[in-house]
Amino acid sequence: MIFIKLEEKVAIITGAGAGIGEATAFLFAKEGAKVCCNSLSKSALKIADEINESGGEAIFIQADVSKEEGAKEIVIKTIEAFNKIDILFNNAGIVLPGSVETISVEDFDKIMAINTRGVFLVSKYAIPYLKKTRGTIINNASVLALKGVKDRAAYSASKGAVVALTKAMAMDLIDDRVRVNCICPGTVDTPSLAKRLAQFPDPEKARKQFIQRQKLGRLGRPEEIADAVLFLALNEFCTGVILSIDGGMTI
Repeated sequence: MIFIKLEEKVAIITGAGAGIGEATAFLFAKEGAKVCCNSLSKSALKIADEINESGGEAIFIQADVSKEEGAKEIVIKTIEAFNKIDILFNNAGIVLPGSVETISVEDFDKIMAINTRGVFLVSKYAIPYLKKTRGTIINNASVLALKGVKDRAAYSASKGAVVALTKAMAMDLIDDRVRVNCICPGTVDTPSLAKRLAQFPDPEKARKQFIQRQKLGRLGRPEEIADAVLFLALNEFCTGVILSIDGGMTI
């Protein structure tokens, strides 16, 4: 007998078009969930299509999580399609480099809007439905919420806020039996990382430097992070957990 871990569950995954979001969407669908695949561009459309073609159920919603109307649209269209929400994975995020001295005010605001405000907004509109199902929220923070590295000031601030917000939400929702946890991935081998490495004068040297930050001597794989998201979605004794999947970066 095959045990389908997320059978009859409905999951929203923001930033589902590539990397960790893509891997989580495929894993959740494999485990029986109906999945809302969100992205700012149309990148998550192909993920939803592949899930449907393989016998699963998915919808694609193009929306900006940093905008209130976008967050509302994600939630409303998921309810229209599937009638409930059991899991919210707040995964959408961006990385822009710079120290406090060098990053522009515009870029600082953009990072905070997507990485932090987006978590707040989608959660805000999903929570009434999650209360009905006693569902769960998993937020994607970062190892850089816990450890400083050069030229990531705004990104670290945005993800540190996600860690603090996760703890606050977990306390606010504990009586409703809505669990809220977050993951703190190390450096993961994703298309987003490839784009950032391509901006260095010597991308291969930069890649080696990124690898060296992980004590295990390699980058993480999106599928490994997706496994951690699934664990937090399933484990009903976890709330307010900050789970590092960082290859030993915080040792």
